[in-house]
Amino acid sequence: MKEDFTIKRVEKSEAEGLLMTYHYLKDKSKGFKSGFNYGLYCDGSICGVVIFTGFPVPELSKGCFGLSRDDQDGLFELSRLVLRPDVQTSEHNLASWFVSRSIRRLRKDTSVRAILSYADDNHHKGVVYRACNFSYFGLTSPRKDFWIKQPDGNLIKHSRGKTKGIDGEWRDRSRKHRYLIVFDEKLKCKWDKA
Repeated sequence: MKEDFTIKRVEKSEAEGLLMTYHYLKDKSKGFKSGFNYGLYCDGSICGVVIFTGFPVPELSKGCFGLSRDDQDGLFELSRLVLRPDVQTSEHNLASWFVSRSIRRLRKDTSVRAILSYADDNHHKGVVYRACNFSYFGLTSPRKDFWIKQPDGNLIKHSRGKTKGIDGEWRDRSRKHRYLIVFDEKLKCKWDKA
């Protein structure tokens, strides 16, 4: 029963365990960006986390809304969502219930103009975001990432900087489904709905 669950703001350290254990980006979750973090609690222990951060790059607000680099206030990305699997399977629609109530809490805690979220096509399609009234804006454009060859032969993803003269290879990046919910009526999304 959803009455058995509570939601409260949590510190990064409280969210880290679930992300490192259950999130599909657990390899990238060690240094995850913290922001407005909400924990889902059941029987006194944390069993879910949703994290809202600012847009990852200011150019995103220009492409999405035509806003300048200086106009970022109130723009959030739902950057992480995770539920402990046993809890998720025991309660129907728990993920969408948790996300919608976390958005409600976020809007009480700060000014929210819009929230963007991505669903990695290799892992899920974003059904939770559709259930929470996000609009769907199709897949991101195809991109490639450079992977640097290590002395042991393994490859690690290059994060930034030059690639010329570095031993490695270019690989296709997984495409992401884009979901957006807008609360500020003055904001008009420039992307086409899919």
